[in-house]
Amino acid sequence: MDRQGAVAQLRRAAEQFATTFLATSDRWCVGLSGGPDSLALTAVAAPLLPTTALIIDHGLQADSARIAETARVQAISLGCKAAQVLRVQVGDPGGPAGGPEAAARAARYTALDAARREAPVLLAHTLDDQAETVLLGLGRGSGARSIAGMRPHDPPWCRPLLGVRRSVTHAACRELGLSPWRDPHNTDRRFTRTRLRQEVLPLLEDVLGGGVAEALARTARALREDTDLLDASAAEARPHVSTGSALDAAALALLPDPVRRRVIRSWLLDGGAIGLTDKQIRAVDRLVTAWRGQGGVAVGSALRGQRLVVGRSDGALALRREPV
Repeated sequence: MDRQGAVAQLRRAAEQFATTFLATSDRWCVGLSGGPDSLALTAVAAPLLPTTALIIDHGLQADSARIAETARVQAISLGCKAAQVLRVQVGDPGGPAGGPEAAARAARYTALDAARREAPVLLAHTLDDQAETVLLGLGRGSGARSIAGMRPHDPPWCRPLLGVRRSVTHAACRELGLSPWRDPHNTDRRFTRTRLRQEVLPLLEDVLGGGVAEALARTARALREDTDLLDASAAEARPHVSTGSALDAAALALLPDPVRRRVIRSWLLDGGAIGLTDKQIRAVDRLVTAWRGQGGVAVGSALRGQRLVVGRSDGALALRREPV
């Protein structure tokens, strides 16, 4: 542990983040679950800028209201100017995004965005969370974007602790005499992320001799830098290949492969696609690069009773809706 202690490490991380990304901000919010990571972040954030704690009550556990109220009281005791409990309705876990974790996350982010009042929101994701995210991306095979992990600054979302190990946030709570809530979902082996945390990462650390979490985080950072450059190139190219709501196949074919696929991805997202995979994007790409008169490619969407399909006609890619 740093000779200055865990709290000092977290305070330094928050100060450096604020200087780098939020130099003009005069207030911020923090997403507080009551767990050790977000509680420690709240403790170091509140003295730096006027802070509003936003506590999400997912309603998924019998005592969730009590847990949320405890977090609200802790936030005020730590110096937050305000603390608000946001009760959310978690959507269908079997919906297009898939899984209870994804449904809860979607509800959480929607509520935070609605309550932040144009202020940035600090989230307590740590280096360990980043390593788990990279492994999830590798397992899903969704391409470099998923392996690039979470961004430190993805307005309005701010993650000042992405370079800090989870052990430091837990130690900070001990230093401050705080009693964090221990989410039972974090030890529930039904969840993929829990098994990565408890089984896969420790095994990798043992087999590879340590430093795996840090290495995965470095990989994410390097890929994110490359991805940002390619995304900028795609954004610049897209107006030149667009014909109304369609994409000109001949113009697309002239683009470098990774840029073309990013143009296709952004176009699909703007057209209502969700949950895109690398396999789907490459299938759409073949409508440009390996056109043999093949049929359309179905992509994920939130449509009920219909599906979203990409087809090629008259030299252009177009999105259409089809009944299921």
